[in-house]
Amino acid sequence: MRHTEFWNRMEQALGRGYARAWAEQHVIGELGSRTVQEALAAGESPKQVWEAVWRTLELPLRDK
Repeated sequence: MRHTEFWNRMEQALGRGYARAWAEQHVIGELGSRTVQEALAAGESPKQVWEAVWRTLELPLRDK
């Protein structure tokens, strides 16, 4: 998964205006107690980060 697809999925799940703010503020334990932004900046793959977001938000299987 590319970063572009990751951010498209984030915007679909949370809305365009809120996705980036959520990614900067919400800490996810599965990502080493880091935010989405921190995990991506540290080199985590967008796919792994998305899967952690997907589980955290309890999104439907179709969004995985």
